[in-house]
Amino acid sequence: MDSHGTPVSPLEQALHAARALVLADLVAREVAEADVVSLVEEAVAQRRWWVQQWPDGAAFLAGLVAQDVQDALLDRYGRWPLCPVCGSGDPHALDVEPELGPDPHWVCHKAGVKVAAVGALGGTAGGTAPS
Repeated sequence: MDSHGTPVSPLEQALHAARALVLADLVAREVAEADVVSLVEEAVAQRRWWVQQWPDGAAFLAGLVAQDVQDALLDRYGRWPLCPVCGSGDPHALDVEPELGPDPHWVCHKAGVKVAAVGALGGTAGGTAPS
């Protein structure tokens, strides 16, 4: 229920959950500045329309919002989240897999490993602020 006692729809619950997971990753990597949080809000607003058109896609929202925010950060600030696994070579960002599916994870394609579930980057080291 929301603050007015109105039940929150399953689609809104899924949107709020996706928002919370992506914000958790931004906080964990110390990049949750106000302008970055605004990018999350924009991504959630855009995905709200998308999931209203395709309610079966609600399980995919966390990964999609994470990718949307990652793309927006790349356009404005640089790569995020930086890979904490590869200690040498050029810094590179993690990718979200599956691109369209449930249970999304941050993955390093160079090392071929799952680093963390979306929302769980706090359990990994490195890769802080975008440049």
